[in-house]
Amino acid sequence: MNDFGGGIKVGRPLFEGADWEFGTIQRVHDAIEEIAIGELGLDVYPNQIEIIGTEQMLDAYSSIGMPLFYKHWSFGKHFARNEAMYRAGMQGLAYEIVINSNPCISYIMEENTATMQTLVIAHAAFGHNHFFKNNYVFKQWTDADGILDYLEFARGYIAQCEDRYGETAVERLLDAAHALMTHGVHRYPRRRSADLRSEEQRAKERRLHEERVFNDLWRTVPTKGVEKEDKSIEERRRALLQLPQENVLFFLEKTAPRLRPWQREVLRIVRIIAQYFYPQSQTKVMNEGCATYVHYRIMNRLHEKGLLTDGNMVEFLRSHTNVVFQPDFDDPRYSGINPYALGFGMMRDIERICTEPTAEDQNWFPDIAGSGDPMAVLRDVWANYRDESFMLQFLSPRMIRDFSLFHVLDDSNEPNLTVEAIHDERGYRKIQRALAKQYDIAWTLPDIQVVDVNLIGDRRLILHHRALNRVLLEERDARFVLQHLADLWGYDVLLKEVDPASDSVLKEHAATPRGGILQPDGG
Repeated sequence: MNDFGGGIKVGRPLFEGADWEFGTIQRVHDAIEEIAIGELGLDVYPNQIEIIGTEQMLDAYSSIGMPLFYKHWSFGKHFARNEAMYRAGMQGLAYEIVINSNPCISYIMEENTATMQTLVIAHAAFGHNHFFKNNYVFKQWTDADGILDYLEFARGYIAQCEDRYGETAVERLLDAAHALMTHGVHRYPRRRSADLRSEEQRAKERRLHEERVFNDLWRTVPTKGVEKEDKSIEERRRALLQLPQENVLFFLEKTAPRLRPWQREVLRIVRIIAQYFYPQSQTKVMNEGCATYVHYRIMNRLHEKGLLTDGNMVEFLRSHTNVVFQPDFDDPRYSGINPYALGFGMMRDIERICTEPTAEDQNWFPDIAGSGDPMAVLRDVWANYRDESFMLQFLSPRMIRDFSLFHVLDDSNEPNLTVEAIHDERGYRKIQRALAKQYDIAWTLPDIQVVDVNLIGDRRLILHHRALNRVLLEERDARFVLQHLADLWGYDVLLKEVDPASDSVLKEHAATPRGGILQPDGG
């Protein structure tokens, strides 16, 4: 290496042209690692980079991006659709898929050019990797050390169930469980009893003791001669049921009276995988913003050091610009706010506030304005926030102006839309709160909880949907999901949509179980 103006070292480019080989990937990884860890201060899991072809990427798309995943007909359906659209030129493929595991696995396309391989390694193997390892939401909810072993156990267990009970029986069970997957998570932190690597042993122990808690619960059912339920029995029943319960799959796994042990285990597998993905729904903007900012810094630094040519940078900037492009609201391509554009824009804005603050920045962000160390601030942000709190804390007036954001009130009781906030001091705060609310899962996902079970009579399961702002569920979707719930519970199910302000019932949905899942032979 030779010194060149300002202490920047210029070396030989990492590669020539678009072609690459495995040695190229190793050199690129090592050069990126030197910058990511040595200069940016990132903290990552060990990297495992897997090179895959088009068919494998399509397969990964179809099984929600997870290796070692179990089989299900819906994955084949997704594969066929994605393949048809890709072959017709109507859909591209991701350059990479990254798995939150230890080691962190990055799948990169063999069709990528050498420049694109450099970009995706910086983006996935270091940007996403750092975010997965350090963000508090992922620390609370995921087990990166055990997820791969657990997926291997899950795939093997479901394959055994197919051999023993038939593919049709397992498929019907998975259909119902997948329909309830978004209601199969604990939204608030709970103590993790053990890591996922011990799940196989725990599964065997569960089958041995044959649902002790379940048996305790149903022993509390009063006899025919009892007219009034004893208060202590009522309290014990509710304690055993952990009512009210937001995790519907957890409730079914533990208490559904007619499920066989193997069916409970399959429900557990589905809900554990749903919980694994739960943090990603809360950190989409931050996660992509972190990875995009990291790859942008690294690619520019590689160019400064002479490890990428001007031609490589032109190719990189073309791809990067497409990724962070934000169409205007009246553009035919507009489909909402691009998380890459918003996340990257906010990371660059924090960098600007730390290094070149304005008087406005000093007023809004006194703790970080002019600090001179943007990476320290960003590492703290990436560790301690999720999308909602990130917007509330760091969406600046400058970003609101750059994105031309404004707040429109759509009141169903009024004939016209109303512009509620413009670009002034009070308007910035309103826009900030309104945008943050769009990333709050309390507003984006319906709050549905199991509230009671009629153990004395018909064992009907009762759920409540707290309808924020009196917004009701879509009728067809509610009927579809409730039917799957009734099939798993084995008895009638009633869902009440309740106004949280007045506790008045706005609407009711009911379902009766069909045959197919709860057969006498367990199939």
